[in-house]
Amino acid sequence: MSAFKEITQILSEISDPKDIEKFLLEILTDNERRDLSLRWELMRKLHDGIPQRAISSELGISLCKITRGSKILKSGDSVINRILNSKVK
Repeated sequence: MSAFKEITQILSEISDPKDIEKFLLEILTDNERRDLSLRWELMRKLHDGIPQRAISSELGISLCKITRGSKILKSGDSVINRILNSKVK
């Protein structure tokens, strides 16, 4: 099993959000957590319909990263889109 698959398996087995947070704090550096949080914020803003140039300006990230996120949300099998849609309801 690859290390990435092992991590996903471990996360799927943790039921307490506090334990998930602690696991991520232990395994990720400050920069990695910041990058992950920034990526999630980008996806939320795209899902909310905020224009890509506004997101780029506000978050200080490239349009290339934003375009990638947009393509993911437009994908028919996007887990992120499904999660964000369920949070809106």
